[in-house]
Amino acid sequence: MDASRGIGTFAVWDYVVFAGVLLISAAIGIYYAFAGDSRETSKDFLMGGRRMHAVPVALSLTASFMSAVTVLGTPAEVYRFGMIYSLFGLTYFLVVVITAEVFLPVFYKLGITSTYEYLELRFNKYVRLCGTIFYIIQTILYTGIVIYAPALALNQVTGFHLWGAVVATGVVCTFYCTLGGLKAVIWTDVFQIGIMLAGFVSVIIKGVLIQGGISTILNDAYNGGRLNFWNFDPNPLQRHTFWTIVIGGTFTWTSIYGINQSQVQRFISCKSRAQGKLSLYINLVGLWTILVCAVFSGLILYSRYHDCDPWTAEKVSAPDQLLPYLVLDILQDYPGLPGLFVACAYSGTLSTVSSSINALAAVTLEDLVKPRFKSLSEKSLSWISQGLSVLFGVLCIGMAALASLMGALLQAALSIFGMVGGPLLGLFTLGILVPFANSIGALTGVLAGFVISFWVGIGAQIYPLLPERSMPLSLETYGCNTTHNGTDWMSTTEVPFSTSAFQVHSGERTPLVDNWYSISYLYFSALGTLVTLFVGMLISLPTGGRKQNIDHRFLLTKEDVLSNFDIFKKKKRVLSYKSHPIEDGGTDNPAFNHIELNFTDKSGKSDGTRL
Repeated sequence: MDASRGIGTFAVWDYVVFAGVLLISAAIGIYYAFAGDSRETSKDFLMGGRRMHAVPVALSLTASFMSAVTVLGTPAEVYRFGMIYSLFGLTYFLVVVITAEVFLPVFYKLGITSTYEYLELRFNKYVRLCGTIFYIIQTILYTGIVIYAPALALNQVTGFHLWGAVVATGVVCTFYCTLGGLKAVIWTDVFQIGIMLAGFVSVIIKGVLIQGGISTILNDAYNGGRLNFWNFDPNPLQRHTFWTIVIGGTFTWTSIYGINQSQVQRFISCKSRAQGKLSLYINLVGLWTILVCAVFSGLILYSRYHDCDPWTAEKVSAPDQLLPYLVLDILQDYPGLPGLFVACAYSGTLSTVSSSINALAAVTLEDLVKPRFKSLSEKSLSWISQGLSVLFGVLCIGMAALASLMGALLQAALSIFGMVGGPLLGLFTLGILVPFANSIGALTGVLAGFVISFWVGIGAQIYPLLPERSMPLSLETYGCNTTHNGTDWMSTTEVPFSTSAFQVHSGERTPLVDNWYSISYLYFSALGTLVTLFVGMLISLPTGGRKQNIDHRFLLTKEDVLSNFDIFKKKKRVLSYKSHPIEDGGTDNPAFNHIELNFTDKSGKSDGTRL
């Protein structure tokens, strides 16, 4: 790298491209606000009328969790720790199969809007309330990180005001969520994943050309020890090994895909169960594509800076700013392309934040508002769901301030999902796979799971992992031109992102710190899930779990598994529930009918959940 040549800056065309992405996203929201039926109900707003097709839903599923955390965090991860991160490709496969074959059949046949409705049907309202509250806390925390990430990148790359960018993100997302509901969220996701791919492809093509071909990049990676796929060390204290990524990662991502409202809400909005499953499997291809792009961008990053690390040379203040730095370095002669990349990072954020806001509104309406105000009309519920979108938009912007105190992006985001998602995954697994589990066991189990996973998770934030456990690879600066001053580029940073504000640096590390708090962050979710399952089963048995009579629809049955082979039968299976007549062209989504929207009995058991 020629260090004497400074990196580029944002030009007019970059701002034009970036502003264009924001305007198109907002325009999709306006379109669905006015293109919708004037008689639109809260369910149409939150569930897209359950008429969605597999392909847009699949792209939306991919976009939702391929956020700016992925766009900025994954290449920096590969740059620092090597290609072992690409083993997440295997994790994604396992997660999609588990979600499609275990969780989707049960949620789909019940025709629920909020996944937490299931907890009341299977256990009781207290278990549902517990699940709902923890989900809301988890999602607001995660969304704060996701809003803060690209705002920091923007601040670094363009000198945009950091908190101005944070507020802009929140406002645009809240705007099109509030106007267009789930349809707007899904179709903006489809647009945004195109932008994310375009951003990555522009970096990869130029990076390969400038470094002299793929063989040079792989050769540099090999010499720098970055092609480190196979580490089979079973030690759970090592940050990333084959086992922590495949086992721990599967638990973490299943809690995101299998039970997280913002994902479940999408695949049960499909017009048939087959379309729902298809959307998950198509989404797997999308996940792999983004992973390959992000990992290869990390290798380009290493090849470019293997002899002059910008982080060590203090040209950037945190690893998460390395990719924006590379973009302004290699794409400075192409007006608009740096803007496209920042739009790429930003698109990841818009899709994730909008999904979160829509899901939070759905959960709050279904789990907290409807059970207490049973006489509300559909029009009132529709207005309330839009009001909730605004409220959660504001809350998520506020949470971005807290996110500025967290550690490295990717790890902070996955740690939050692990700490909260693990016990919730255990709770749903208990309900779906353990027939004798009862409400006492479920509540005790999930609380025990939260105590354990928060204990280890917060401990790990306070006492950071030792270098021999996290195993960062060496970064060199011998090729840098020391007379060149690149620090101006990072002078606008308000809060450096490389360390956690909660860390305690003490001379002595106790065995508790060196063992318990040093467990890989990917195991937080597995720990929470297994503690919840174990305690839940242990408490259910002596408290009458075997005596209860459970409706088989709340469990995964043999019929659910065998339904995959229905396509080979000539006669079409029809789901038959008395309160769910099959209408509108023979769709098999039990919740897709107009009777349930107006049907309420005196006990308030409506919306097709109490059948």
